[in-house]
Amino acid sequence: VTALGKATGDVVLKFEPFVLHVLCQELQDAQLLHSVAVDSGFRNSGITVGRGGKIMMAVRSTHCLEVPLSHKGKLMVSEEYLEFLIHVANRKMEENT
Repeated sequence: VTALGKATGDVVLKFEPFVLHVLCQELQDAQLLHSVAVDSGFRNSGITVGRGGKIMMAVRSTHCLEVPLSHKGKLMVSEEYLEFLIHVANRKMEENT
């Protein structure tokens, strides 16, 4: 809250979820890993095949959070809401673990 009071620009609370990139030898390996990831709740997972044939499987969670807190130095949320956001972000971090 003290740091937000000193901010002169825009401040955003941003939480980015777990991401794991796995280089796979075969497309079948990537497809199997993708199925396991999605079934485990990592719904933003995907497979990318590069120009050189490199197969990359990304395991991604949907636990993102991005909330503006201040605009041009003016705090746009209450301290109570800020505490709530911190609780939500910490819970998402625990889910990542």
